[in-house]
Amino acid sequence: MKRCHLLLAALMAAAVLPATAQVSVHINLPGVVQAAPPPPRYERMPGPRAGQVWVPGHWQWNGRDYAWRGGYWQAARRDYAYAPGAWVRVDDGWRWREGDWRRAERRAERREERRREERRYDRHGHGHGHDHCPPGQAKKGRC
Repeated sequence: MKRCHLLLAALMAAAVLPATAQVSVHINLPGVVQAAPPPPRYERMPGPRAGQVWVPGHWQWNGRDYAWRGGYWQAARRDYAYAPGAWVRVDDGWRWREGDWRRAERRAERREERRREERRYDRHGHGHGHDHCPPGQAKKGRC
């Protein structure tokens, strides 16, 4: 009889274990954070400094939580414009994209190209022989 009770207890325990067992798999990709960053903090930019570029503050991931890193001045680079870093949504979470320096001439070329595109269209959003809105103009309410 004792043996029957032990066997019954073992069967009941075996039946309960799979129901309560839970497996959680988290694959941590390098540089990817599962938790979304908090909204950026408002930071008042100090007055301009000759030969310097302001790098705005941002949230940094320290391995457990986000911590705010305040903005700072960085030496300007001739013929380059600074593009600030940003948190970018990726499939498995969030990844920090570092700030970068971009050739200023390319920026000026793109701006001039946009101006030429805009001149092709009259105020109503219709071009000469075209019946669509140029890129970026619909958002500005011009089409």
